[in-house]
Amino acid sequence: MKYKIIAKDGRAKRAQVDTAHGTIQTPVFMNVGTVAAIKGAVSTDDLRAIGTQVELSNTYHLHVRTGDKLIKQLGGIHKFMNWDRPILTDSGGFQVFSLAGMRKIKEEGVYFNSHIDGRKIFMGPEESMQIQSNLGSTIAMAFDECPPYPAAREYMQNSVDRTTRWLERCRREMERLNGLEETINREQLLFGINQGGTFEDIRIAHARTISGMDLDGYALGGLAVGESHEEMYRILDETVPHLPENKPTYLMGVGTPANILESVDRGVDFFDCVYPSRNGRHGHVYTNQGKLNLFNQKYELDTKPIEEGCGCPACRSYSRAYIRHLLKAKEMLGMRLCVLHNLYFYNKMMEEIRDAIEEHRYSQYKAEKLEGMAGGQN
Repeated sequence: MKYKIIAKDGRAKRAQVDTAHGTIQTPVFMNVGTVAAIKGAVSTDDLRAIGTQVELSNTYHLHVRTGDKLIKQLGGIHKFMNWDRPILTDSGGFQVFSLAGMRKIKEEGVYFNSHIDGRKIFMGPEESMQIQSNLGSTIAMAFDECPPYPAAREYMQNSVDRTTRWLERCRREMERLNGLEETINREQLLFGINQGGTFEDIRIAHARTISGMDLDGYALGGLAVGESHEEMYRILDETVPHLPENKPTYLMGVGTPANILESVDRGVDFFDCVYPSRNGRHGHVYTNQGKLNLFNQKYELDTKPIEEGCGCPACRSYSRAYIRHLLKAKEMLGMRLCVLHNLYFYNKMMEEIRDAIEEHRYSQYKAEKLEGMAGGQN
């Protein structure tokens, strides 16, 4: 992997990452396709058309249903879903701790029951790396413990210490797997995850420790899990400066357009979130004048597109009134068009962010974007 900073504006970074599956221009929003598909009947051809750079899939979900070994037999996740650009797979850690029932955390890993069929499963650092290697993703995430929020200080410290030990095991296993002839992607990258909740000193100490491991990239996990936006920004302010500036920084599971704009200003350049697809499936669409709820009656006779000047497939061809009709009639096309619009909006916003950083006008761009979206048409 090669990570090159093209421009800086304050702490905001404009960079590019060269990978086995192409170059990623950052800051980037990764479109979330949990089970190797974007919810809302969005195809990989659609993703290419709306400017998607990176697709994100979930290790846990693909392991418990369909199975990573089967996907490896079929040539890996890129061939399986017909996607020729980068894919990031998360480690499954968050899902193990949030979805799985009756879990037991041990030093070797986590014992839990599948949320699909209840069968007993064990996942530790080596297993997570093996699953992600079977999938052949571009970027693999280290297996970590995602502690609850809020958590007591002693619990958090013990959890973070365990995550550090697991990260070292992930690194060793990834090096072994990338050296095997039968491995699909022998250039698979590994990102470590910083944890520590809202304890600044634990976050900073952990960031310093994992920075010394010289990984391909670094993520901040355990945020956007219940703390306020202000708390999250405070943690970013304190922690990001202790992660390597010459490596990608990834804020996991974030977030709203405002969250992204604020986090870019704090040095973050990778993002993912289910908001655009989840909100789209419920008729909530993003615009530069705020978020609209197309179920509202005031759009019943509205012949305008979702947003004037938008180049997405929905806005090029359909009115708010028609999309509202589809949603009310529970036609899949309504949901699909809203999801396509929202993902296009996010991808386009990231393009604007990159341009603003390069042109050293990011502060002005951020202020104008936030002011516009605060209007909220509803």
